[in-house]
Formats: sequence, structure tokens, C-alpha cells
Amino acid sequence: MLLKIKKRSDTGSSEITPEHIYHDRRRFMQQSGRFALAGLGLMLAGCSQEGEAKAISKKTQDDVTPSQPDPEWLKKQVLEFNPNVYTTTEALTPHKVVTTYNNFYEFGTGKDDPVRNAHSLKTDPWSVVVEGEVAKPGRYHLEDILKPHAMEERIYRLRCVEAWSMVIPWIGIPLANILKQFEPTSKARFVEFTTLHDPEQMPGQKASFGSLDWPYVEGLRIDEAMNPLTLMATGLYGDILPNQNGAPFRLVVPWKYGFKSIKSIVKIRLTEQQPKTTWETSAPQEYGFYANVNPAVDHPRWSQKHERRLPGTLLSPNRIETRLFNGYGEEVADLYKGMDLTRFY
Repeated sequence: MLLKIKKRSDTGSSEITPEHIYHDRRRFMQQSGRFALAGLGLMLAGCSQEGEAKAISKKTQDDVTPSQPDPEWLKKQVLEFNPNVYTTTEALTPHKVVTTYNNFYEFGTGKDDPVRNAHSLKTDPWSVVVEGEVAKPGRYHLEDILKPHAMEERIYRLRCVEAWSMVIPWIGIPLANILKQFEPTSKARFVEFTTLHDPEQMPGQKASFGSLDWPYVEGLRIDEAMNPLTLMATGLYGDILPNQNGAPFRLVVPWKYGFKSIKSIVKIRLTEQQPKTTWETSAPQEYGFYANVNPAVDHPRWSQKHERRLPGTLLSPNRIETRLFNGYGEEVADLYKGMDLTRFY
């Protein structure tokens, strides 16, 4: 499972994408459609197909309340990232789409709700509780978790369970490197992650009808967590991670549907038992624990054989074929050797 490694002197992602897109924070794209709640008031784990097909209209960033200043220690560490540790030849999704078209239900169900509401999230100071099957449990300041490690840029495809996709230049640290510093025991078979639960900062958690059970919980098998592709992201597009994208600390698992990549993490628990994750608990017939991208396993309400690569419009949806494991089979297929992927979906 070798990563596609480049030297620092090789072409960086800022050369692939125009500089003004890389640093543009003044304007953003707003998706005009809102999706309907499905079933017994349960929300989809991302955009609706009808809402996604609508054109994204431009709106000035001036209408959005600015977030708090980024912590200097984190900004400095992020800016020293090693570029293009894992790359792709596919075109990057524009910065303004990546940062304004988001699923983060803690801030609302509309795609533009996170960019409008996430300024309320205070990300400094930030601590993470580490517990369970580890030799060094405790509450750790985020700075103490991140500082021993070098930041890397990973340009990954992101595939939403509702059939849209992006290509994003993340900055972060392999999850394996982070977990090793807490010394997992031999009993650690799964890793459970929990998002911040604070309705005063996260207005979406105040919703009653159709709301999820908070806090948001996700999990991985320990071998998935230790896979070299699994990343804990603290930045994107050469800068610190915006609040609406899961600041200050989020998971990125590129061969799984996007809802597995939990945001704004405040707890990591290693356990012998498979954790009960949020979407699996809410709608087990639709969202399984594994959530591997698989064009042969349709969602009960739509096909997974194709996806719409953003940006796109109703008349030009930029439709492409979906690949098994989102195209990362060479690195991860062995994790599921002998498993029935239609049962373990």
C-alpha cells in the first residue's frame, strides 16, 4: 500500500490551481435548493439529488459573520505542510465550492447553512478526550496532539453518499501516527469518534423535527484507522481548516462515503466493540457501518453507479462513473478480502 510520494521540489497544488482560487475567501457559492426530509423525519446524509442539480448562485462573503482569529501555533504548523504527499491528476474542486457547499448538520441542513452559521464555533482552545483501550488516556490539548507530527498535503476524492463528489487538497496528519502516541492496547479493535455537542455554538443541534441524536458519532475498524490513507485533517487548500469544513480537527477517509469523515472531533475512544454510529443507528437500512463507496450497492432510494463531480449545473451536471472504494482499491481492498460487501455495506 505505497503512497504516491513526491518531493517538496515537485509541482505543488498551488501550481495546479490558479492562485486567486487557492486564496479566495471573499466570495462563495450558495446552493439554491433545500432538500426534503425523508422517511420518518430523517434527513439524508448529504444533499438531495434534486437540490444538488440546481445551479449554485454566487454571493459575497460580506454577508457572513467572520470567524474568530485562527490560533497562531496551528496556522504556523499548517503552513509548513509537505505538499503533494498523495496526489491525483483530476482537477481540484474550486476553493469557494469546497468551503461553501457543506454537510454539517450541527449548523443546519442546507448546504449554505454551515458557512453562514459556523462562525459561532470557538476552536481555540480545543481539547480532545482519548479513552478506552490505550495506555495513555486523558484529556489532551489539540496543540499537544498535533505538534509532534509533520503536516502533509493529501489530494483526495470525496464521494458523498448522495452521489456528488469533489477533489480536495487536505492538509493533516495520518491517523495512525496520532493513535500510536496514545499506545493502543491489544484489545483495541475499533476507534470511535465524537463531534462536539454544544447547541449554543451549533444551532442545528437545537432542531427538534427530523434531528439526529446528538452528539454525532462515527467509527472505524482499527486496521482502517491505521491505513496510510486515513487522515486527520487540520487544513485545506494550503490554509487552516475553515469552521464549516470541520475545524479544527476532522477525519478524512477517502474510500468511504463522506458521512464517515466526522468533523470537529472532541473524543477518540478505542474499544473492543464496534461502536454504534449516528447514521447507522438512525437509518440502518440505508447507512451501514462500513459505508465503503461501491457502485454495485445502491442506496435504497437512488443509484450509486454514477456521481456528479462539482461544480455542475442542471444542464451540465458533470456526471461520471463511480469507482469501487472511490478509486482507492489498490490501497484498501485487502482490508475487506473475503467479506460480502453487499452485507457489510
